[in-house]
This record gives sequence, C-alpha cells and structure tokens, in this order.
Amino acid sequence: MKASIRLGVNVDHVATLRQARGTAYPDPVEAALVAVAAGADSITVHLREDRRHIQDEDVRRVVARCPAPVNLEMAVTKEMVDFACAVKPRYVCLVPEKREEKTTEGGLDAGMIESVVKVACRRMSEAGIQVALFLDPDPRQLAAAVRIGVPHLEIHTGRYADARDDGERALELSYIRNFAEAAQSAGIEVHAGHGLTVENVGPIAAIPEIVELNIGHSIIARSVFVGLPAAVAEMRRRMLEVRQAR
Repeated sequence: MKASIRLGVNVDHVATLRQARGTAYPDPVEAALVAVAAGADSITVHLREDRRHIQDEDVRRVVARCPAPVNLEMAVTKEMVDFACAVKPRYVCLVPEKREEKTTEGGLDAGMIESVVKVACRRMSEAGIQVALFLDPDPRQLAAAVRIGVPHLEIHTGRYADARDDGERALELSYIRNFAEAAQSAGIEVHAGHGLTVENVGPIAAIPEIVELNIGHSIIARSVFVGLPAAVAEMRRRMLEVRQAR
C-alpha cells in the first residue's frame, strides 16, 4: 500500500493583499475555507512579530471556523507561546524570524536555543498543541529535535527550490531525502515546505518518508490566474500523481 501525502495550504499572502490597502478584504479565513473545500488537508498561517500579513484576530477566526486542522507558524518568543496556548491551534511550527526578511530564509537553529525551545514545546504540549520545528536538513538539527522530543518536524526546502542548476538541486535533494529517512527512523513525523511549486514539487513529494507538504506563495500566486480552488486542486493532483507513481 502506497503512503499518502497531505497538502497544507498557507493563506498568508491573501492577508498580504488585504494589508496592502488596509481593507477588510480579501479575507484569509474565507480563503482557508475555500482551500479546504478544494482539497487542502490543513491550513497554515504565520503570525509574524511585525504583523505584516496575518493578524491575531485572523488566527482566532481561522481556528474557530476552519473544519481542517490549523497549523500556526510562529517565532519562539514568550508573546507567541502565550498566544498559541490561549488560541490552541491543532499544530504549531516554530520558525526563525528576522524583521527585515521578506520570507523565512532558513531553518531554526534548534541546537543553539535548545533550552528555550524545549520550554516552549513543553508549555504548548501541555496545552494540547502538537509542535513541529522548521529545520534545515542538517543532522545536527535532527539531533537537537530528538533531544527536545518534538513529534513532528518540517524540512526547509528553500535551498532545493532556489538551486541554480541540476547538480546543485540533486545535492540539496539528497540532503532532504537522507534527513527525512533519519527523522522517520527516530520516530518523528516528517513534513516539508518552502519555495515549492507545481514545477518542482515532484521530487519532494516522491520521498516516502514525507507525509505532508505545506505550500503557500505559489498556490496563491497561481490562483490569480486560475482561481484558488483550481490552484489547490492542481497542486494536490501533482503531489498525488508523483506519490502514486512510486
């Protein structure tokens, strides 16, 4: 029996469009409901410290209204941990954050701030939240994740997506594949995401240890031309075609 693969859709950039004009539309919560109806297995929102797109009330509303699990991406700060424990999304993914970056530029250095991450994970776990770490495919980061005891991790696929040529892309893919195998062997559920498009998602979706892909920007961008339901369905179809062909 072939392993399945889930699609989590990130709706941050619907909020980006709203914030550009300071209007009440388009509503990222409405986008979440449309995405789930089109086949998304979960919804991701990233509450950044500078609130550049998703707002606190967006998170509260999507957790309250979305029929699919909600994954809250956030930095490892007391403010964010307090907020997550109050709102209680199904999942939290801890990510690094720099105010000046346009998007998350790499994985969390879990080993460098291991004690802080461990305390945050314990608090959220006690609140009933399942926590993941967003990590580069580096064995040292996996070792830290094992010590911290997280049930899930998400592999940062940005360097694979941004590879300059086939050789570099193949090398980055090998790092991701080896990391996914090792994480699964350690008893951690493996997700992946960042920079994935319909054109480059295939080799990542083909890795059997990866059970979920979280994709946002390329789906929202594609929806400008074909509509959100079609963009979600197109990505899901491509993921499943590759997985079922293994």
